[in-house]
Amino acid sequence: MKKTLLCKVFAVAALAAASISLVSCGKKSAASDFVFKIGTANSSLCGAPLHVAIDLNLFKDEFEKAGLKYETIEIDLMQASSLVVAGKIDGTLGLAGGLLPQIDNGLEIQFLNGLHTGCTKFYVKADSPYQSIADLKGKTIGLCGVQDSSTIVFQRKFHDYGYKSYGQGADFKMAIYGLTDLPLALENGAVDAVGLHDPVGYLAEKNYGFRMILDTSEDEKFSQEYCCMTFVSSEIAKKYPEHTKAFIRAMLKAAAYVQAEPRSTAELQIKNGHVSGDADTNAEMLASYNYTPSVGLARKTLFNAIDQVVDMGIMQNVSDKESFVSEHFAIFDGVPDSYTYSNGTYTESTVTVLTNNSKKL
Repeated sequence: MKKTLLCKVFAVAALAAASISLVSCGKKSAASDFVFKIGTANSSLCGAPLHVAIDLNLFKDEFEKAGLKYETIEIDLMQASSLVVAGKIDGTLGLAGGLLPQIDNGLEIQFLNGLHTGCTKFYVKADSPYQSIADLKGKTIGLCGVQDSSTIVFQRKFHDYGYKSYGQGADFKMAIYGLTDLPLALENGAVDAVGLHDPVGYLAEKNYGFRMILDTSEDEKFSQEYCCMTFVSSEIAKKYPEHTKAFIRAMLKAAAYVQAEPRSTAELQIKNGHVSGDADTNAEMLASYNYTPSVGLARKTLFNAIDQVVDMGIMQNVSDKESFVSEHFAIFDGVPDSYTYSNGTYTESTVTVLTNNSKKL
């Protein structure tokens, strides 16, 4: 009797173990069969880490090393957030400032790491009496969107001078134009100043002789914050953490390469049809940004931005700033804070510092 009972116990235990094994294998299979879709964008110069990660096989190396699958899909970066939420892509990069109002309105994404500073600049005409953002109280500012990252940058900087920068009674007037139309609006006197993203800003400065009054790559405040960060949908971060980590590692390495090799990056982008233009010009622009990547500093960037825009009233649905950041910034074990690149070698870094050191082209 005891022997029969014991046999039944072992049989049940074996069946349970087999069931657990099957479930585990099923989960592993489901994850390994999932194809992580990376949104990339030709014509975007500052999207260089995406191009480098493709051309230098960084995506291939990181995903294959983890036994996972991925594919790249050409997208319009202006539609990146909606494509991520719709499941058309799973991860990409974007201008973080412009995503904040969308998150406030329910956009379910999580940021992963910072890629670079800079690439947004503000200009006046060469003979303008205005010397800085502080001089633009009551003036008309040309911007390319109410929620564009350049608009958020201007409002935050304007707020620093003690001006009302948002809502009814704001101390400046906003005029919305297409990005490529803004230089002509300034040249014709329709606006007093414009906020531009490169390469439009860089080319406008060269072609029209505009005078720059704020460069986010050199500003004391914004040079310590990332303008461009990677992100995924909140669902993907939770459901496919290993894919997400492979994506982060590849993008950290790619940004580190751009930081060390802006000239080689520019040549690579042109050679493989990612961007047009002149290698010398593109390299000069890439070198003017800081592509030192980081996870920790990206989280700090997000908190700094949210801390200010909530107080300014731009984001009205945040009751707890720290909790909000935790909900929208993913932290994973097994991912370094950063990488550095030198002579074909990527080295993990645990401490990242953003400096304005010029880079050799």
